[in-house]
Amino acid sequence: MMFTNAQLRKLIFPLVMEQLLAITVGMADTMMVSQVGDAAVSGVSLVDMINVLLINIFAALATGGAVVTSQFIGKKRQDLACRSVNQLYLVSGVVSLVIMALTLIFRSSLLHLLFGSIEADVMENALIYLILSALSYPFLAIYNSGAAIFRSMGNSRITMLISMLMNAVNIIGNAILIFGCGMGAAGAATASLISRMLACVIITVLLTNQKKELHLLPGGWKADWTLIRKILYIGIPSSLENSLFQLGRVLVVSIITYFGTVQITANAIANNLDSMGILPGQAVGLAMITVVGQCVGAGDFQQAKKYTIKLLKITYAIMAAMIVCLLLLQPWILSIYNVSDEARALARTLIYIHNLCALVLWPLSFVLPNALRAANDVKYTMAVSIFSMCAFRVLFSYILGYQMGMGAIGVWIAMVIDWVFRVIMFTARFLGNKWQTHKI
Repeated sequence: MMFTNAQLRKLIFPLVMEQLLAITVGMADTMMVSQVGDAAVSGVSLVDMINVLLINIFAALATGGAVVTSQFIGKKRQDLACRSVNQLYLVSGVVSLVIMALTLIFRSSLLHLLFGSIEADVMENALIYLILSALSYPFLAIYNSGAAIFRSMGNSRITMLISMLMNAVNIIGNAILIFGCGMGAAGAATASLISRMLACVIITVLLTNQKKELHLLPGGWKADWTLIRKILYIGIPSSLENSLFQLGRVLVVSIITYFGTVQITANAIANNLDSMGILPGQAVGLAMITVVGQCVGAGDFQQAKKYTIKLLKITYAIMAAMIVCLLLLQPWILSIYNVSDEARALARTLIYIHNLCALVLWPLSFVLPNALRAANDVKYTMAVSIFSMCAFRVLFSYILGYQMGMGAIGVWIAMVIDWVFRVIMFTARFLGNKWQTHKI
């Protein structure tokens, strides 16, 4: 077997901790900004939907790099794996700078297009938060690329430690800038910007160490289009899939904006807490790329199948424990948010809908596809995800939430319908053999 249980634990545990720490950034921003008022927390939550959409492009490019380097490691081609590190940095840097520039230029038009019906004070907070968030995109893109490379080496401890530092800087910055300086949404965004800059610098410096299995080559900055095409073969479909998925979420939130500030706020709070329930799945999904990618690189699809099933079992076990804890603690957690009783009650309902359904459906909907991506079957996962988002989540959100007057609850029911379709399609694909026939 290519990975022992000890090696899997060494890979997965830091990833779970890293995901937990990453989610606290969003929770810290929302909780601290909530002390300023509903308008600020609504503005931050709306921009975070856009941020997630754009950040997922960087994550998808990092996934492309992780798949390529993992497969090269499986093939015992360290020379090509190291060259691909530089190429991933080049691609991520250029793409993130373009996205940053476009976001800053069209910031007002973008917010008015997506959330034109929101109140003036919410829009003001959203604009401030978006400008400062956009400045952090290049730093976050480079950090994501570096983190993906370390995970390809099976070293997730480094990214966990950097994430701990990044979150500490972010929370301390929030406390100083929001409460000490009274900067509100601008303070939250500035703290995130500083923490991402720091993480970017640290992980890049670590990758200059030539003794590591994967590292940045000093003379490897000339564009290698063969390697870039390999990265983009995975990265482009994954970017389209993730971006359109998040765009669908933004469209869904734009539907929720018609229901008023209370429902926007409840949706933001529920999204923060629900992220805690699925974070083990997100962590194991990252590990899946490394493990299955190396198996595929070695040409051993039998082990790829065995490890996929094993990692899914681990996901269900950890998610069950996390969700039980979350549901038990949610009354205390909700009491921290300085929002209206109506918003708090609706958030509680949304939390139960999400977590009880996620416990059954989420791993097969979102962790299993990473095994397919690691085997280069990215076009299938892209097609299923885009169709499901448009046909089920967006359309049924409009029907149930708006036309039938169910509000945010109808939107979250539509999300569960989307999950069910994904489970059917991805499980059927994995049980067949077509996912084993794709080559970069």
